[in-house]
Amino acid sequence: MRIPAGITNVRPTDPLAMFGMLDPTKWITYFNDFHEYLAGEWTVTATGAGTTALTDINGGAILLTNAAADNDNRFHQKVGEGFLLAANKQAFFKTRFKVSDATESDVVIGLQVTDTTPLDVTDGIYFLKADGAATIDFICRKDATTGSNSDSAIASLVSDTFITLAWYFDGVSTVKYWVDGVLDGEVSGSSTYLPDTELTISFGIQNGEAVAKTMTVDYIFAALER
Repeated sequence: MRIPAGITNVRPTDPLAMFGMLDPTKWITYFNDFHEYLAGEWTVTATGAGTTALTDINGGAILLTNAAADNDNRFHQKVGEGFLLAANKQAFFKTRFKVSDATESDVVIGLQVTDTTPLDVTDGIYFLKADGAATIDFICRKDATTGSNSDSAIASLVSDTFITLAWYFDGVSTVKYWVDGVLDGEVSGSSTYLPDTELTISFGIQNGEAVAKTMTVDYIFAALER
């Protein structure tokens, strides 16, 4: 359908009422297709002499490569915690990534509080894959001990094969999650479980054996109603 006059998400009296696109200031938005990597924009927690670098994939991607000892790891968290989830504010997260070994690795990706232990943070909404299994868990956590809930084994990773994961907070009490574009389930996003501190983009991988593992992230998208 063609709409010559355009569409808008603001009132007729708004300064951007005649803007040719939707008002982008209505949302706090982060999107990274990884055409560039600036080390100073990331807090990196790592064990072993691994590397982070752009890699040759159509559309751009970033490649994390661990050193070869068991439990060597690389975790990246965006400097500046820019997402504070709250009632009446919808939020979205979507990513596409792959890992070299779907079983002998620990993997995490989502929104988390900045923490030196991203595999077990106190606050966040994120996807987690534990060592020794290819299955992915989904976690919504306000506090690691009193306000954490999750769904286990929502999907399975396949070695060296991209997967797309996403979640959506409805601004009320529910967080839904998707696997490869298919709605897969939901968990409570009530005030008991919804993180109440600022979060940031987080991802990384840890070896599950004394063999170097890699993680390739194609893109990350996050958005929150302002």
